Amino acid sequence: MTTQATRSPRRRTVVALAVVLAVLIAFIVRLVDIQVVNADDHIADSMDRAFGSSQPLYGSRGSIVDSEGETLAGSILLYDCQLDPLLITQIDEDIVAGESTARSWDEVSADAAAIVELPVDDVRAIVTDALTENAESRFAYLKQSVTTEQFRDLADLAVPYIACLQHPARSYPDGAVAGNLVGFIGTDGPLEGLELSQNDCLTPTDGTRTFSQGKDGVVIPGTEREISAVDGGTLQLTIDRDLQWYLQQLIGEQVIDMRAQSGAIMVTEVATGKIRAAAEYPTVDPNDVTATDSEDRASRIFRSWFEPGSTFKGLTAAIVMDAGGQTPASTVTASGQETFANGASVRDSFQHETFNYTLTGALIDSSNVGISKFSETVSAETRYDYLTDFGIGEGSAVGFPGEQSGLVRPAADWDNQTLYNTAFGQGLTTTMPELAGAYGAIANDGVRMPLSLVESCTAADGTVSTPELPDPVQVVSEETATQTQAILENVAMQALYADDVEVPGYRIAVKTGTGEKSENGVYKLDAYYTTMIGFAPADDPEYLVVVTLDEPQKVKSSAANATAFQKAMTQVLKTFRVMPSTSTPEELPKFG
Repeated sequence: MTTQATRSPRRRTVVALAVVLAVLIAFIVRLVDIQVVNADDHIADSMDRAFGSSQPLYGSRGSIVDSEGETLAGSILLYDCQLDPLLITQIDEDIVAGESTARSWDEVSADAAAIVELPVDDVRAIVTDALTENAESRFAYLKQSVTTEQFRDLADLAVPYIACLQHPARSYPDGAVAGNLVGFIGTDGPLEGLELSQNDCLTPTDGTRTFSQGKDGVVIPGTEREISAVDGGTLQLTIDRDLQWYLQQLIGEQVIDMRAQSGAIMVTEVATGKIRAAAEYPTVDPNDVTATDSEDRASRIFRSWFEPGSTFKGLTAAIVMDAGGQTPASTVTASGQETFANGASVRDSFQHETFNYTLTGALIDSSNVGISKFSETVSAETRYDYLTDFGIGEGSAVGFPGEQSGLVRPAADWDNQTLYNTAFGQGLTTTMPELAGAYGAIANDGVRMPLSLVESCTAADGTVSTPELPDPVQVVSEETATQTQAILENVAMQALYADDVEVPGYRIAVKTGTGEKSENGVYKLDAYYTTMIGFAPADDPEYLVVVTLDEPQKVKSSAANATAFQKAMTQVLKTFRVMPSTSTPEELPKFG
């Protein structure tokens, strides 16, 4: 029989156990809340306290490579080394108190200064200044961008308050090769060239590492959180590095030999519009930008325009055949200088009697009068429309930073003189890419392909993207293009400079231009911009070469370009293993 006396102790025991169980449950719930449910929040909160730290994790900027994958620009590892000023003072205090056998900051700072090549007083001042500003400072830069060797020497000091983080930097292994195209990086980011225009492809996404440290600088386990960095993409170009190197040496020699201000060589693939080389002199070495004058750090190929001179006669010939019913054998009579019915006066570069020029002959002798008379077979509006279709005044699809476009005023704005001057490349301007695109259309059976310099961008995850290019344009018929090719081949065969541009074993098509240079709206005296453009093999065009010189002094006509053109075309045909011609060209009559 249970009595009141025996029930009371039992009840008290049950109540006590219930209270203990409730307390335990409360502790368990709280522990689960702290360590599981809200663990991230608590860790994040701890990171904000005195011993919370964070470090950037740098991704590598993407490489720029040529058409074969050879590196033109890449990233190398440098290191940003930092100090923990508060930890330095704490360790020094422990040394003084006899609680540590570590080396003092005075000793370590002398070694660190020698490694990073700074005065020891400057290194010590870094810590002093940081603590003056914030007595609990946990961060100050010792030195940024130290080398791998310096990083290793600092690591050998084995002190907990020096930490070095990887910091990718830019390197250009071939120096000035394609420097005018690749561009360069400044302290605030990309400044020129493809480094600038393709920054979205190349830029990495940096990550972050956060953690908490104890008083001794040791990372507290379980407090580390990391957002990984993502490297930039690989930018592949259409150019061939070896060809680019050769042509840069070649144009440098030609500029110096002809005492020109500058020069350039551009190579395009006829069927695709891909730019295989774009060499110029002077150019820039992205590894040492300040060694180059500021005006030589960008690309004149894309940023300069000029009057094309007689190279436009090739375009006019194509236009009058396509729209004016002319043929390579059509004729006009032309003397050395003539005044037209509207009062415009045109003269040739040499005096001659009245010739019965064929259209082919007008281009062989580069007769301004002759091509002006042929231009009368097509209206000014039609010629303007054709020039636009050829891409003159339209720029290029490359989209190079600061790229210039030529200037062709609407036909309605042409005065009596401009009506004829535009037929032989005066009264308007163009650029090397525009001219290459126009002649590329002639070489490509009348189809103008958009020029391209970028092949693709391959992201870190392997995703490949390619540039969006405009559709090709059928400028003239295939028949007209074939006839124009034949005329330009006869220029290479019969012009005075024929022997200078001959490439043994290959059929070549070519045209020259000597454009007057203007300054403040007035033509400069005896100053010319010379051009030579052509393609090969003439019977089945594969590659096009343009050579320009700005104000050559030794030879002031486009003959100054002949040596460089011949050597450039020869090297292009070798580089791409183009088979020699097996057919014989047809010699077209110069006079009717």
